Amino acid sequence: MGAIKEVVSVSLGSAARNHEVEIDLLGERFRLRREGFDGDVDRAAARLAELDGTVDALSLGGIDLYLRAAGHDYHFRAAKRLAAAVKHTPLVCGAALKGPLEHATVRYMHDELGVPLAGKRALVTSAVDRYGLAEGLREAGCDLRYGDLLYALGIPVLIRGKRALDILIRILAPVVVQLPFSWLYPTGSAQDKPPSAKRTRLYEEFDIIAGDYQYVRKFMPEDMAGKWVITNTTTTSDVEEMRSRGVELLVTSTPRLAGRSFGANVIEAALITLAGAPGELGSADYLRLLGEVGFAPDVRWLQSEAVSEITGRDTARTPQ
Repeated sequence: MGAIKEVVSVSLGSAARNHEVEIDLLGERFRLRREGFDGDVDRAAARLAELDGTVDALSLGGIDLYLRAAGHDYHFRAAKRLAAAVKHTPLVCGAALKGPLEHATVRYMHDELGVPLAGKRALVTSAVDRYGLAEGLREAGCDLRYGDLLYALGIPVLIRGKRALDILIRILAPVVVQLPFSWLYPTGSAQDKPPSAKRTRLYEEFDIIAGDYQYVRKFMPEDMAGKWVITNTTTTSDVEEMRSRGVELLVTSTPRLAGRSFGANVIEAALITLAGAPGELGSADYLRLLGEVGFAPDVRWLQSEAVSEITGRDTARTPQ
C-alpha cells in the first residue's frame, strides 16, 4: 500500500460538524477530512488556495459549483470565487454524483430493503438540488410535492407535478444562482440553530421527507412519529435527534464512516482520486466505482419495532 490519499472538503458550513476518517478503498488508503469555515468565504478561499497542489482532491461543502436539474446545469456565481482559488488539484462539489447516487438510493430501498414506496406521500425539500432523488421517488410511484419555493426562497407554496417543477426550474434557476448563497441555504452558525417553529404542521400530511438534511431539519417538528427521512450528511447527534422525535426510518445516500455520513462532495472527490481522474466522471463510472468499493446507502430503523411490520424482515438482521 502506497502513501495515504488525501481528500479534503472545504465547507461553508459549521465547523462544529467537522470530521476526519481513514478508510481503505480497493487496496488504497484514504484520509477523508471535512473543514468547516462558518460561512466565511474569505477564509474558505484562502484554505483552498493553501491546500491546492498539496492534496489529492478537493471538494466544496455547504455550497455547490452548480445545480444539475431538468436537463440543464446552473452555475452559482457565489462559488466561482472559491473555484478560482484552485489551480492544480481536482475540485468537485458533489453535483455530478448526487443525481445517480440518490436515484440509486431509492432503487436500493425498494429492491434491497423491500420498502413499499408506491402511493407514499413524499415531500422533496428542494428538487432542483436533489433532482435524481425526486425522479427516483416519482418513478417509484410516490405522490410528490416539491418545496423549492418554500425552502430556498421563503415562498409558502408547494409545487405539484413534474411539468410544473421543470417549468419553474427553467424560469427561476438562472436568476436564483446569481443570488448570495446564504440567502438560499443555511451556512455557518445558521446550521446549528434549532428547527424553526413557524411551520410545525408542514410535515403532517407526508410519509416521507426527502432532501438535504439542513432543509429537512429546517421545519422539523417535535413529533415525527412514523416518518421516513431520505437525506445525505448526518452526524451522530443528528441521528439521535431524529430518533427522539420519532422518525421511523432514516436512509442516507452515502455510507456512515466512523459515526458520520459524509456529503456527496467528499465521496465524489474520493472516487475521482481512486479513478486517477482530473475531474468529474460520468454517472455510469460513479455507479460502477460505488459498487466496486462496496459503498451502499446507510439504513437506520430508528424505532426498531417498525422493521418487521413494514418489510416482514427480522429486526436483528437489519442495519441499526
